[in-house]
Amino acid sequence: MFIAMNRFKIKPGHEEEFLDIWRGRDTHLQEVPGFKRFNLLQGETTEAHTLFASHSLWESRDAFEAWTRSEAFRKAHANAGSRKEIYLGPPQFEGFDVKL
Repeated sequence: MFIAMNRFKIKPGHEEEFLDIWRGRDTHLQEVPGFKRFNLLQGETTEAHTLFASHSLWESRDAFEAWTRSEAFRKAHANAGSRKEIYLGPPQFEGFDVKL
């Protein structure tokens, strides 16, 4: 199993806009071999930002990496960053191999 996460820092007051982007997004993940599950997580809000993380579970690192090279990935990310003014920098990727 492999977990892929992206951490997003969103400007205060733009949380609902960020959530609406994800609600309206067609991720194309259901058609991807090896995909198991997706969650969008909301973390702490400070004066500087609200933390969000996308969390996807995959059968393997190879399945995740194959997705990143696929047409489904290109479709899912076609409009990524279209609302740059709500983000405090690019997303920070973290990948984890499940050991236990």
